[in-house]
Amino acid sequence: MKRLRYENGPLDSTDMKLLAALADDARISTAALARQVGLSAPSVAERIRRLEEAGVITGYTVEIDPAALGLPIAAWLRIRPVPGQLPKVAEVLASLPEIVACDRVTGEDCFIARATVASMEDLERLIDKVMPFAMTNSSIIQSSPVPRRLPPLHLLEGPR
Repeated sequence: MKRLRYENGPLDSTDMKLLAALADDARISTAALARQVGLSAPSVAERIRRLEEAGVITGYTVEIDPAALGLPIAAWLRIRPVPGQLPKVAEVLASLPEIVACDRVTGEDCFIARATVASMEDLERLIDKVMPFAMTNSSIIQSSPVPRRLPPLHLLEGPR
């Protein structure tokens, strides 16, 4: 089996199973994780500690439904800064709490940002804050048929 390497040693199939289990339920107990992967709880705790220290696990989070908080509209914004304004646009985007994700990308647009807002008027006001520095194109998200998930860990293990 092909093994991935990280700073503290190989990333093996047990590590992959731990990552998948934590992605399913980040609140799972060490004892329950140990039962799932067939190791002792101290061994699992040590593996998790190594994965955290190596930067493979970068944090634990909670998923929140924005609509349940009164933010039912989500949109992708494609953003193309006017010449010389790329750093300013990055600064503006980072300062807007409605922007819940943003990537700098290749191609005609420099940024793709995901926004969550309460109304179309709020989306318009948000776009207006970016407009002095960039051209935008927005797409309202109707649904998300593929939820956020881990990278394809099974492809990283190689043939069995």
